[in-house]
Amino acid sequence: MPINRVMVTVQSQKLSIHYLAHCNQVTKGFTLLEILIAMLVLAFGLLGLAGLQTAGLRNNQSAIHRSQATQLAYDIADRMRANTNNAKLYDSSIYITQAPASATTQTGCTTIANTCTPTQMAQHDLFEWNRDIADNLPLGLGSISVTQPIYTITISWDDNHSGARDTTFTMGFQL
Repeated sequence: MPINRVMVTVQSQKLSIHYLAHCNQVTKGFTLLEILIAMLVLAFGLLGLAGLQTAGLRNNQSAIHRSQATQLAYDIADRMRANTNNAKLYDSSIYITQAPASATTQTGCTTIANTCTPTQMAQHDLFEWNRDIADNLPLGLGSISVTQPIYTITISWDDNHSGARDTTFTMGFQL
């Protein structure tokens, strides 16, 4: 019995050696084809990752713009709450009657003495708010409207860089 096992082992080794030698002769160029296919799959995978990275950056920039618009809307709301003498005039308030883009700086409102009136403070608030919108949002534009007692702040900007204001953030609040 042990002899048969040795012979079987020897015979199976010869077969496997013969089989391996035969396989190497048949598949000589096959590894090059495998490498080319692997490189093609890797290239498509890397292109997919590059596309995901680009989409992620675009969405991140959009989120930053939306966060800035939210912060700017809360900024003017807080300024109006601090200047209730003018803001409570509702429809005749400077915050409503004057377009933010036409507001001018009021030097009396920027000094420590703070010698400005509530109307001048409202105009200065609009000037600073409009400047901040222009500095932080592409083609940014802000407006304020009122339907007593609710003020509505609207900020729009060019989110996809198409040259047109395509995204709007709206917030309502009461004094």
